[in-house]
Amino acid sequence: MRREGSPFKGTWTIALKEAADHITSARMHLVMVLVLLTAIGSAYGAIELLRQNADQDAFLFLKLMTGAREPLPSFASFMGFLIPLVAIALGFDAVNGEFSRRTMSRILAQPIYRDAVLFGKFLGGLLVLGIALMTLWLLLTGLGILLLGLPPSSDALVRGLAYLVATLAYAGVWLALAIALSTIVHAPATSALAALSIWLVVSVFWSITAPLLAQWIAPVDPLVPMSVITQFEIQQAIARLSPGTLYGEMTQLLLDPSARTLGPIFIEQLHGAVIGAPLPTMQSILLVWPQFSGMIAAMLVLFTLAYVVFQRQEVRA
Repeated sequence: MRREGSPFKGTWTIALKEAADHITSARMHLVMVLVLLTAIGSAYGAIELLRQNADQDAFLFLKLMTGAREPLPSFASFMGFLIPLVAIALGFDAVNGEFSRRTMSRILAQPIYRDAVLFGKFLGGLLVLGIALMTLWLLLTGLGILLLGLPPSSDALVRGLAYLVATLAYAGVWLALAIALSTIVHAPATSALAALSIWLVVSVFWSITAPLLAQWIAPVDPLVPMSVITQFEIQQAIARLSPGTLYGEMTQLLLDPSARTLGPIFIEQLHGAVIGAPLPTMQSILLVWPQFSGMIAAMLVLFTLAYVVFQRQEVRA
C-alpha cells in the first residue's frame, strides 16, 4: 500500500516530548551534574595557569579549553571522554525502552509513521545535547571573562563556536550508535552494555591497536626511508576509524591557531609561513572539514542502520 501524507508528520512533536522527558529525568540530572562539575574544575585550573599570561596571548580564551592543571586534564579532554557517555545515556533505551514499557503500539496507533518516531527520538536527544553543550560553552566563556578580566576576540569566538559544532557532531555519532543498538538489542540493559563496550574499545584500546595493525600491514624497511612515512599514514588512517581520533584532531586544529597539519611536516609546507604565527580561522575550519565530514557520514550510517532495523520490526499490542 502507498503511504499517504508526509512520513515526517509529528516529528517535532515527538522530538520536543523526548527532549522534555530527558531534561526532567533524574538520570539526565545526575549525568549533567557530573559533566558540569568536571568541566568547571578543569576550566578553573586552566584559568589559574593563564592569569599570568593575560596580556601576552590573543587567543587566551582558547587555552581555557586546552590548558590543564595537574591532576585534572583539559576541558577539551574531558569533553572527549564524557560526551559519549552522555549521548549513550540518552539513546540506549530510545526504542527498546518503548517495547519493554509496552508503549510502542500506542505511539504507532496514532496517525504518525515510524519515520517520525525514530527521527523525533534522534532529534530530541540531539536537542538536549545541543542545549547542554551551549550551556557549558557559555559558562566557560563567562568564567573566563569574570576571572581573567578580558573579553574574547572575534577570532576566538568563531573558533569556539566551530569547536561547539564539532562537539555536537561528535555527540551525534554516539547518540546514533546508542539508538541503533536500542533497535537491534531487545533489552535496554544489554544495549547499554554493548554501547559502553564499543565506546571503551574505540576510545581506549583503538589507539593501541592502530600502531600494531600499521606495523603488520606496512613494516618499516631500513633500506626504504619513505617506508616510515607510509607506515605512519596507514596508522593515521586506521586511527581515524575512531570518532575519538577525529574529534581530537578537530580540537587540536580549531583550538590551537598555530597548528597547520596533523601529519608529517615537509619543507614545502612551511614555504612562506611565519613560525608560530596563527593560522587564519577559515583555513583551520577548512583543515578540519574532512574530519567533520567523516563524523557526519558515520552518524548517517548508524542512523540508517537503526532506521532499516526499526522499519522491519514487528510491533504487537
